Parts: sequence; C-alpha cells; structure tokens
Amino acid sequence: MPKNSKMTKKELDVFKKLLNKLKQKIMDDLRHITKDTLNKSQKDAAGDLSGYTYHMADVASDTFEREFSLGLASNEQNILYEIEEAMKRIESKEYGFCVVCEKKVTKERLRAVPYAQYCIECQTKQEKRGRKK
Repeated sequence: MPKNSKMTKKELDVFKKLLNKLKQKIMDDLRHITKDTLNKSQKDAAGDLSGYTYHMADVASDTFEREFSLGLASNEQNILYEIEEAMKRIESKEYGFCVVCEKKVTKERLRAVPYAQYCIECQTKQEKRGRKK
C-alpha cells in the first residue's frame, strides 16, 4: 500500500468517533432487547398472570417474537464484532483498505458502513458466495 494513500490521523479520529457512537447505540439496543424480551418468561411476555394454559396461537406468536429478538441480538453481536475489528484496523493504520484486495474502501462507503471490511467489488463477491450456500 502506498503510504500517501493512508488516511490522516484526523480522518481516522472522525471514523473512530463514528464507530464508538455506533457501538454505544448497538449496546443500548442489546440491553433493550435483553430487558424487554429475553429476561421475561412466556407468561410475562403474554401478560397472562393466571395459571391457565395459553392458546396455541398466542404461544406461537410469543415464540416467534422471542426468536425474532434473538435473531436481532445475534445480528447486533456480529456488528459489535465488526466494529471491534474496525477499531483494530484504525490502530494498525490499515483502516479504509479492503481486507481481501487491499484497495481503498471509499469514504462514502465508510461513512455509511464504518465497520466495512471490503470494497464494493469484494463485498459483492462475498454476498454472491453466501447466496450459493
């Protein structure tokens, strides 16, 4: 990589702040998901305090909501991991370069997805591989 194509310290600081802000938002979201969904029993989630059995449709709906929330939490955890990896790339001055082809990742892409590891071309290839599985 040519040294003059690396980001300046000021640019890296801007992206570091953006990543930290996103990290905080995701952690808040995870706390909310955990508090509102995962810490409640099926009975609490349904709002039913009686000892009677649930209607099958209610149980299915509650189960779907819990599974959906677990999926959201899993996605949020994956993004947190990506943010941590991006922070490591900032510290090693490798941030802003595709981890596959080492070409620059556009600043527009990094503003939209500050934890992006790939340039658009490599991201497209990754997604195509994922669909074939």
